[in-house]
Formats: sequence, structure tokens, C-alpha cells
Amino acid sequence: MVALCGPAVVPGFGQDLYPTFKERDLFADWATPPGTAGSEEKRIVIKGSKDFRAVPAVQSFGAHIGQAFLAEEVVGPNFGESWFSIDKNADYDKAIGQLEDVVDSYPGVFRELLTYLRERIDEVLAASTEPIVVRIFGDDLKSLRHQANRVKAALEDVPGLDELNTELQNDVPQVEVKERLDAGRRYGLKPGDVRRATSVLVSSEEVGDIFRAGRAYDVHVWSTPKARRNLTDIRNLPIDTPSGSRVRLSDVADVRIRPTINIIKHEDTARRIDVSAAVSDDSSLSEAVSGVRDRLKDIEFPTGTHAELKGEAVESENAQDRLLLFGLVAAVGIFLLLQAAFGSLRVATVFFLTLPMALVGGVLAVYFINDSILSLGSFVGFLAVFGIAARNGILMINHCQHLERDEGVPFGPALVMRGAEERLSPIMMTALATALAIVPLIVGGSIPGHEIEHPMAIVIMGGLITSTLVNLFIVPSLYLRFGKSRRERRQAPPAQAAGG
Repeated sequence: MVALCGPAVVPGFGQDLYPTFKERDLFADWATPPGTAGSEEKRIVIKGSKDFRAVPAVQSFGAHIGQAFLAEEVVGPNFGESWFSIDKNADYDKAIGQLEDVVDSYPGVFRELLTYLRERIDEVLAASTEPIVVRIFGDDLKSLRHQANRVKAALEDVPGLDELNTELQNDVPQVEVKERLDAGRRYGLKPGDVRRATSVLVSSEEVGDIFRAGRAYDVHVWSTPKARRNLTDIRNLPIDTPSGSRVRLSDVADVRIRPTINIIKHEDTARRIDVSAAVSDDSSLSEAVSGVRDRLKDIEFPTGTHAELKGEAVESENAQDRLLLFGLVAAVGIFLLLQAAFGSLRVATVFFLTLPMALVGGVLAVYFINDSILSLGSFVGFLAVFGIAARNGILMINHCQHLERDEGVPFGPALVMRGAEERLSPIMMTALATALAIVPLIVGGSIPGHEIEHPMAIVIMGGLITSTLVNLFIVPSLYLRFGKSRRERRQAPPAQAAGG
């Protein structure tokens, strides 16, 4: 009955490849629509900073807005980041809940609370911090944004999705300076002269460095602030000519404000835009991904445009495929080793078929203790239980074969009972030693640092119980039934047959 319970509960399992790492150093992102005034972004970050510092568990705090052009991740002034540490003596789950409440209290702003390790994993997987990313590829920017809005609308009511967002690719006002080549030639200006001069006056240019007190300071050439306050001032910027005279910028170029997309992202030479989502606390990644896949099948994209599912969802499926492949290879290797150890294909096959029964305890432990969620640690635990069960079974059957072959014990119930009795101590010692080693991981719970070990320990503990029972009760019975074929029993000497 217990063996049947394991396969019965497996279909209800959810899967999260990577657990939530309980780091005590976290950060929060604040992203407003492109083009938002710097003063507004500053107001939001300052208010959020005060709210974060009001959380009792926050130990240290800092924040910044934007990012330098030569930094690792270049962002605009509409992007702010707050980072903080949680007191090691504070209740982690309670502190995270309070911080999430602060983040959620800012509607209309793209915001998220992350740990550094989780953010780095997600960035490597899909260049996005969200676990589910629908990446749309195409050539036309307007069409891409339209398709992204279609995908977002289709995913609005997918169960398990949370914080559904479209990547912030919007038109922002930008000053465009387009040189009039004919006018420039009249003043002796070559193509590019106007562009370079305007760039220096409006955006500045670094021309050197000054070193003082062990620090380096950039030296920039720039116009005065009052020379670039508005579009009229920019049109009146003086441009030097080869003759030594100056002309206004508007004399040699058209200066206007026009909508321009704030950012263009590429992957594999194709333009792309993301629709991302998180997974709600009461759902699993696998369930959410299944719903997203179903909705994407119903969306028809125009020629030259297509969507791909990225993020932790895809990596989880790839990892499962790899684990399945490696598991099959390991299973074949174990079967060959069993055949070599037992010297009988019949016995090796029967015993190999009992190994999945040893995993039932781990399956039930995941179902009742770990909220039916399979993670990376759970898979490692199942592999460990599989190996322990195989090792103990080999000890049992090899000893029975030794008793019959070397000590002359007739094949029969007495042989099997003696073999099981003499192998009881080694099998129990293996199970107890392993159980004692993982008890601290189970008792400690899912505390910071045990995010992978805790699920693994739960699976191993449950698997040890069923694997020990299988090897002490089921394996001896099966060996008695299938240890020898009927032909071998008929050909056995009369004394041995009687003894059997």
C-alpha cells in the first residue's frame, strides 16, 4: 500500500529548481517610466529609504540613483536602487515580510526585492531578475511593443503569476540635431564637425585628468548651464568655423525635439523585448510555466516575430532533462554492476526493480513535509537514497550467495533468514549513521544557509526508512522466490533439495 502511495502523489508535485536563498544582504530596485524627472525619482527613493530604515531588522542602509556609463550595468536616472543588511539576530522571515510590504506599498512603480545571489543567478539565466520571461524577437520596434502588450494581456489571468510587467521600452523626448550639409559647406564645415561641436557643448567631453591627494578627477570641456537650458538656447549655441568666425547652430542644422525609444536591446543580432513575471507564494514555478505555455500557443505572431520562454523556467526544464539523462546512465551502470556482483541476470533484474520502492519514503516526505515542492536539493537526496538502497541490497544478496556457495547452507528459507539476520547490523548501522548526520539539517529547518541541504535531508530521511524496510523484508523474500530458477532447483542434489 505504501509503495502505491508514492506514485499516486507525484503528479501533484511542483518544481522550483533553485530555492529562495535567505541571504541577509538584500537590495530593492525602483524603476519609473523612462523620462521621469530626476526630482521625482529622487523623491521616491528617499521616501522608500525612510520606510526601509523604519523596519527594525534593517541594520545598515544605502541608496543610489542611475549608474555611470562605464559601470557594470548602465541605467538611466529613472532607475534607483536601495541596499541594506538584516540583523543576524532578527527573524528572517518576519523581516522579509516587512520589507516586501514596503516594496508593495508603491503601486505604479516597477519595483522588486532581491538577494544578490538570486539576482546573479537570474541574470545569468536570462538577463532578467524575474523567474518567468517571455522574450519577443522581431525587427520593427513598434511592432515589438505591440506584441509585448498582446502577450501581457493574454497572461493577465494565468494562475500563479504575480507582478506581470512589460520591459520599460518607451518613447522619450530627445533633442535631435540634424546637420544641413549645404549650409555647412557655405561656412567650410565638414560633415561631422557640427555633430562633434554640439556633443561637446551639450554633453561635455573628457580632455584630461587631475591627480590630487591620491585621487583622480576628470577634466571636462562643457558649456555653461544657461547655454543649454531649453531648445532655444541649444539652437543659439555658437559653432566655430575654419575662417575663425562663429555661426549659430540653427544656421547649419535643424534642432528639434522628437520621440525616441529610450533603449534598444538585441540578442543574436535580433531586437527583443521582454514580458516578465514572478510566481506567487501559493503556486509553483512548474504550474505557472504550464499556464504561460498554454497561452502562448494561442497567440499568432506576424511574420518575422516570435516569442521564446526564458528564465528559471527554461533552466529548470533543462536541468530536469540533464538529471534524467544522467539518471538513466547511472541506472544502466548500476544494473551492470549488480549483474557483475550477483553473477545472475535474473537476480540483478529482480533486485533492480525493487530500488524504486526505496524512494517512496522520500516521495512521501516531500509531499507531507516540504509542501510538495521538488528542488535541486530534493533531486540530490533521491540520488543519495538510490545509492544507499543499492549498496545495502548488494550486501544482503551477496551474503546469501556466500552462505550457499562457501559455507554449504542449502538454498531455502533458513538461508535467507540467516542472511538477513547477519546483515541486519551493517544495514542498520548505515541507516542510523546517515540519519544521525542529517538530523541537525532537519531540526534546524529552512534557515539561512540550509536552503539546499534541508530539502535534501528530508528526502534522505524518508528514503532511509523505506529503503531499510525494503532491504530487510522485501529483498530477502524476493531472493527466496527468484534466487534460483525452477530448473536449478530440480537439478539440485537430493540433500540440498530436502534442505530447501
